[in-house]
Amino acid sequence: MLPQRRWARPSVATLSVGSTPLAPAGPRGLTRLVRANERLFYGILGFVVIGILWELAGDLGLYRKSLLSTPSLVWSAAVQDFGSGTIWPDLSASGVEFGLGFVAALGIGIPLGLAIGMFRRVEYLVSFLLFGIYSTPKAAIAPLIILVAGIGLESKVILVFLLAFFSVIVSTVAGVRSVAERHLDIADSFGASRWLRFRSVILPSTFPFILTGIRIATGRALVGVIVAEELAANEGIGHYIELYGAFLNTARVMLGVVLLGVFGVLMGEGVRRIEKRYEVWRQEIH
Repeated sequence: MLPQRRWARPSVATLSVGSTPLAPAGPRGLTRLVRANERLFYGILGFVVIGILWELAGDLGLYRKSLLSTPSLVWSAAVQDFGSGTIWPDLSASGVEFGLGFVAALGIGIPLGLAIGMFRRVEYLVSFLLFGIYSTPKAAIAPLIILVAGIGLESKVILVFLLAFFSVIVSTVAGVRSVAERHLDIADSFGASRWLRFRSVILPSTFPFILTGIRIATGRALVGVIVAEELAANEGIGHYIELYGAFLNTARVMLGVVLLGVFGVLMGEGVRRIEKRYEVWRQEIH
């Protein structure tokens, strides 16, 4: 009689699909997942800790809930307003105002900033005008903008544009002027055309500055939306906050503030990921 073979039962660590071993589930897999997404994990953890402390402080009577509300009350207001759909028109109106003003600021600010940084005469032509507008507090000219453009969409878009535009253009000009002279000298020594110098030297060096300007402009554009809507509007998150603040409904006021904060965080994180993605491209070109 032939001897019977003994088959060893494979362990979890040796199981594989194709040629790739399966990672064991459990604490190690969770630790690896956390390490791979540390920024997201600790960011969410920070919000959770603040929310818990905020809720406990309200329950312990350390502040008046009628003045600051609590996370549970804000959540209840969110469920009611999102469920009934009453907040969607306000979100839509603010989104349109933000989007139009912000895109216009990028579309005009980035090319103009590149032109100012590259051409001396362009800087001489527009520098005094831009500096004068930049030095004027936007809250002071907001009533004038509303008076001229009305209380409709146009006035909000103009104010958002003005607040975001200068962050973009200042960062872009700084990026162009930070280009190393040795890189331009190398390009000139190879007989590079002006377009090639721009594409291979100036633009890669300026790109991080442009992204920084976009990140700053995001917050300023949100400020523009809220200021314009609180001054004169019938809808929008700023109007939502102003309306419920008049009725001392702090849960909904805090809901509007939280929504603005979440939107700002998402926009900033999106720009950061783009910056990280194109950092490799910038290094390769250099």
